Amino acid sequence: MTTPHAPTQAPTETPPDPRRWWALGALVASMIVIGFDMTILNVALPTMATQLGANTGDQQWIVDSYVVVFAAAMLPAGLLGDRFGRRRMLITGLLIFLAGSLGGTLAGSPGPVIAARTVMGLGAALVMPLALSVLPSLFGPEERSKAVGAVTAAMALGMPLGPIIGGTLLDHFWWGSIFLINVPLVAIGVTACLLLLPETRDPAAPRVDTASTLLTLAGLGALVFGIIEAPRDGWGDPLVLLMLFSGVALLTGLVLRERTMARPMLDLGLLRHRGFLWNSVSATLVTFILTGLLFLVPQYLQVVLGNDAFGTGLRLMPMMGGLLVAARGSAPLVRRFGARPVITAGLLVLTGAAVLGSRTAVSDGYGATALWLSITGFAFGFAMIPAMDAALGALPKDRAGSGSGLLMTLRQTGGAIGVAILGSVIAGTYSDRLDTAGLPAAAAHAASGSVGAAHAVAAALGDPALAASANAAYVHGMDLALLFCAAASLVAAVLVALFLPDPRTQAPADDAALAPEAADARQ
Repeated sequence: MTTPHAPTQAPTETPPDPRRWWALGALVASMIVIGFDMTILNVALPTMATQLGANTGDQQWIVDSYVVVFAAAMLPAGLLGDRFGRRRMLITGLLIFLAGSLGGTLAGSPGPVIAARTVMGLGAALVMPLALSVLPSLFGPEERSKAVGAVTAAMALGMPLGPIIGGTLLDHFWWGSIFLINVPLVAIGVTACLLLLPETRDPAAPRVDTASTLLTLAGLGALVFGIIEAPRDGWGDPLVLLMLFSGVALLTGLVLRERTMARPMLDLGLLRHRGFLWNSVSATLVTFILTGLLFLVPQYLQVVLGNDAFGTGLRLMPMMGGLLVAARGSAPLVRRFGARPVITAGLLVLTGAAVLGSRTAVSDGYGATALWLSITGFAFGFAMIPAMDAALGALPKDRAGSGSGLLMTLRQTGGAIGVAILGSVIAGTYSDRLDTAGLPAAAAHAASGSVGAAHAVAAALGDPALAASANAAYVHGMDLALLFCAAASLVAAVLVALFLPDPRTQAPADDAALAPEAADARQ
């Protein structure tokens, strides 16, 4: 008697995690905290400049101390999540962020604020890449763009909430309340992660390389230091030159070290994938411009146009609203036309918006500013979200942590350098064009520190001409910075149009090129 053979069953794909959309909610809660903090500080900078005596350089460091540590810690953060559990390290990052926020409420001078922001940057470095790195394991290609859009939109949602809530707090409480407000937000994020987010890890991930982490931190810190201090001390100052050359040398040493390691923390092999490389370049240059503008524009709205903190927050809404709308509208366009034309168009629109903004004059009202801010927000969304989605989609699943860490490190490095360069453009132009003739030496020195300080000096001395000169000097510097943004955006558009492949036709070849490296990474 012949025994019948059992029918051969076709292999079935692993069903999607039924909790994936709830998990996405936990990630959204975490990203709202980070997005909220990014903009609440920018609205508070003019107030902090007056109450803490922070000059333009201090304000740049208050922003960049966070961003430099954020960028340097991003790579080991991704690997720690891969190795020890992404949910565990995500919660750890939120708790570190909480500790820095509590420290900020106790600060009484720029130095302690910078220290608190440094701790917060370390916590945020754990949150952002890990929130992104779990998406490829939770969502397939059909759903991933929606998930990336939701996470990105969560940060975008936090960004407009920051100015509005921050302005309300500053109008009724002391400046430290902008740090204290993070406490309930972090509590919500931690609770959501504990209850909704499944644990994922990659035990085969390489160990954290302490030397590479220190090279990243020291190199980026030295480079940013040189750029920030150059307008005050001069580009030929020995210390400025030493910091600039040291930063370049340390970062070069980092790249050379990583290229010789069998299991690198900085996974440069991913940059051989053209899709990942040029999408990362696009997202980095957009972040360069976005972070720089969020440093420059609130001071213009609050000090030059004379709005209070809450009014400044409201007047940033056109840019944030445009970004939110684009976050929802970019995915259908990418499905129809592909990522390359959408990203290129977004960058070209951003170029036009920056050129329009560079025509701002002191006598202009808010209407003209609202127009170019709205266009800028749309451009940010249509350029950044498709680029990030395509970059993440190019990553092998077993390298999601290190790949998303590399992407976010590049973006945050662009943001740190954006604040440093654009802030230095304004600082140098402002100090050169400010008319302090006839002022006592101490008053002239204080007025040259920032446009907010100049207004305080002008009010104390009853000198409206000084305030008018400060406004004109600041607006001229902002116009030059916007022209710099336009040039950077145009360069990015040309590069993307020329070199970004169409994943619908070229992804298989690129994935094949990556396959040997992925195999090596698993050995």
